[in-house]
Amino acid sequence: MSDAPSSTNDQQRRYREFMELLPLTLTLAGLPPSEIGRYFTEEQIETRVFAIRHAYKASRALVKDIISK
Repeated sequence: MSDAPSSTNDQQRRYREFMELLPLTLTLAGLPPSEIGRYFTEEQIETRVFAIRHAYKASRALVKDIISK
């Protein structure tokens, strides 16, 4: 049970990291907002999620590269 606090802290750290990278991630993803009154289809949402996941990986790699120099 000693792993629970450590696991919680790690999860909180990853959440904070994600939130800090979110503006850069969304910029790199380059996704336009929906038109007013129109909603995305399930397929469009899945495509956007795919783009955001890859942009997040690129954001993390960019920041790690910049910090390591």
